[in-house]
Amino acid sequence: MRLLESGQIKPLLASGKNGKKPALYREYWLIEEKKDTKELEEELKFTLIPGISIDYYLKHLEVYRQERPWVLMLNAYLRDEKEKLLCGESVNERSFEIWNREKFLSREQGRRILKHCGLEPEALNMYETSEPMAYYSHTRRVPQNLLILENKDPFYSMRRQLLKRPEGMGRLFGTEIGTLIYGAGKGILRSFQDFDLCVEPYMADERNQIYYFGDLDYEGIGIYESLARLCQGRLEIIPFWPAYEAMFAKAETATELPDTKEKQNRNISGIFFDWFPRETVSRMNRILEQGKYIPQEILNISDFT
Repeated sequence: MRLLESGQIKPLLASGKNGKKPALYREYWLIEEKKDTKELEEELKFTLIPGISIDYYLKHLEVYRQERPWVLMLNAYLRDEKEKLLCGESVNERSFEIWNREKFLSREQGRRILKHCGLEPEALNMYETSEPMAYYSHTRRVPQNLLILENKDPFYSMRRQLLKRPEGMGRLFGTEIGTLIYGAGKGILRSFQDFDLCVEPYMADERNQIYYFGDLDYEGIGIYESLARLCQGRLEIIPFWPAYEAMFAKAETATELPDTKEKQNRNISGIFFDWFPRETVSRMNRILEQGKYIPQEILNISDFT
């Protein structure tokens, strides 16, 4: 009765009474103490800098109460150290600089807090980082031809072949190649998003020509097409047709080609085939339609000599 009189509980009428004297309801609501939000409202209105939007937090004060320490750290950074934004930094570097937690933006609630503050990640002048791209430079002269290889074995074998040759005389299938790049399958797509940041300046020279060579299957073709779309308007990437022709020639002597790996994405646009003669395209399609494929490893170092 004291709890009822003090307003700390109220009966749940739908629960019904217990039939005792005096009768009590079977269930009661516990009344939560109303928290004073005036102080939070004043802090939002008069403490945060104009660059941080307070609209969301004014409508969701309990969310602000929870996120307040992180918001105030962001506010202090933008108020006192904004000049640091003139220099681009990696996501983890910027995250530690603001919140003393390097993964706060990439794995914790940092992105959500930026959204609640009305800020886009771009406002913090930061960039994503990718795994370092593995490559071998036979020469740093420009212009030159760069060759991206889907798999590791061809990369090592072609590298061994180029190491035997003097600088400027490294030829593969009659084409001079200055640099080999290990694509690591689809990993090359992430690396090429930051191509200019990942490579030496000579590799990014606009006078260079970039070639691609991978497995002749849906996945290998798909990687090329994704790479070509990613670099469209910036770099032109061409299938290294002499190597594909060599694959075909050797495949004709093979007893049987391997079956296409299961669950490959067969959604290809066909821009890969645009670089080959009609007869070659017909041969490629026959192999794919038969559920077969030609791996890069059909070629070995003796074929590169």
